[in-house]
Amino acid sequence: LTQAVIQAYNTGISPNGNTTNLGNWRYSGAFFFAVTVVTTIGYGKLSPSTVGGQIFCIFFALLGIPLNLILLNRIGKWMLSGVQHCSSFLAQKFHKKKVAKAMTSSFSLVIGLLLFLLLPPLGFSAKEGWTYEEGFYYAFITLTTIGFGDYVVGTNPTRSYSGWYRDMVALWILFGLAWLALLFNLCTSMLENAGSACHCAQVKKKMIANKVAESEPREKGGSGDDET
Repeated sequence: LTQAVIQAYNTGISPNGNTTNLGNWRYSGAFFFAVTVVTTIGYGKLSPSTVGGQIFCIFFALLGIPLNLILLNRIGKWMLSGVQHCSSFLAQKFHKKKVAKAMTSSFSLVIGLLLFLLLPPLGFSAKEGWTYEEGFYYAFITLTTIGFGDYVVGTNPTRSYSGWYRDMVALWILFGLAWLALLFNLCTSMLENAGSACHCAQVKKKMIANKVAESEPREKGGSGDDET
């Protein structure tokens, strides 16, 4: 009985209703499922129940995951080029390259936080009936590809959803993952630059110490010659 209930739920039958939720496997639901597969989020709320669907899902994931990584890389480069253009524009205007770079990095960080983490929970609260904290939790768990599946958009049988709702959430996931990858790359580059700066400082100190050590014997030798 338990297996029958689980299979019925996976095929779109809600335990809170007496009708099959065919929207789960219509285009918007299938598109959302495909995005969760190629992004490796895998909520687990919706999954293929037939052998043919499971086999297709395997090959789809094998092909889709690498292509999605390429897509996220391109989107991240596009975002980075926009940040770099803004930085170069501000540097030419204010003639301060470091200040312009810091301003654009801070601005892109704030805009990304607003668009992908802070504002979406408001929409989730309105459409899903969640609290802001639950919406923020869902956004973070989704964009970090943890995907527990305890909160999933568009699965509440007591609420009606527009056809474009899941499509917009899928696009939010794709751009949010690209922004998060860009953020991680920026943090990594900052740490690497800090490490290289520390290494250069250590090398410079060693060079100065070696020069001082080499000059001391010469000074002693020169003072001995003067005494003779």
